[in-house]
Amino acid sequence: MSHHHSDVLKPKEVVRILEHLGFQHVRSHGSHQHYRDQVGRHTIVPFHQGSDVEPGLARRIAKEIGIPFEEFLSHR
Repeated sequence: MSHHHSDVLKPKEVVRILEHLGFQHVRSHGSHQHYRDQVGRHTIVPFHQGSDVEPGLARRIAKEIGIPFEEFLSHR
């Protein structure tokens, strides 16, 4: 499966998607921000200066919150 450049997200884009899906920032630990929703689903978004969220990590975040990756991307 090939990765399209459009699958590469900025950390702020990932946060926008999570917030759109009902997640709230609950805490930060170093450069990692923790998000949780009302039913207790939880994920962590890394914020490293100048770094993108690679497709593999974005897929893991989508899996952690229980939605297909394509649906995750559709909330951009």
